[in-house]
Amino acid sequence: MFDWGFVGEALPDLLNGLRYTLLATALGYVLALLLGLVVAMTRRAAPQPIAGVVFWVMEFIRSTPLLVQLFFIFYVLPGIGISLSPLTAGVIGLGVHYAAYTAEVYRSGMEGVPKGQWEAARALSLPVRRTWSAVILPQAIRRVIPALGNYLIAMFKDTPLLFAITVPEMLFEANRLGGTHFKYLETISAVGVLFIIVSALSAVLIRTLERRYAAV
Repeated sequence: MFDWGFVGEALPDLLNGLRYTLLATALGYVLALLLGLVVAMTRRAAPQPIAGVVFWVMEFIRSTPLLVQLFFIFYVLPGIGISLSPLTAGVIGLGVHYAAYTAEVYRSGMEGVPKGQWEAARALSLPVRRTWSAVILPQAIRRVIPALGNYLIAMFKDTPLLFAITVPEMLFEANRLGGTHFKYLETISAVGVLFIIVSALSAVLIRTLERRYAAV
């Protein structure tokens, strides 16, 4: 029988795990957005040798599983003197992994900016920084908000992988409570419901932002 009373007892610990889940998602997503933008701009504007190296590094990251990358950051790097807390390792792993995808999203947005916009900026002798900040990026980012939003939800749903490096996120707490009280059905089910609720709210927010910027 499903024990609703135990769900109520476990909920505070699961919500604490949700706090870590949301924190890792938020910090990882900010890192992915910023690093992805740097990568996309580097591939677009840097000399070919540098752009080529960045391209192959991103391809390597996209071609290896996130779980392997998390294990490398948390368990392998200490062997060369780089020790990180579980949460820090998780944020870096999520951010770097998803930066490889957001970089491609940014790149498609930049390529969607009409060629005439680039030519007009050069004709006006705008500085490179001004060209990017005032002409190219506002148009490019507006085009790719839906895709970037989808990666936010995807990252959120990948956070259970942080369980493997002992981040006390929701699945970690569910497994701990389930193992202690032999009630995995209740804890895992509750985690599933929490994921559905947060993902649905995130989707609503993303659609709102999409409509807002599509109207600009």
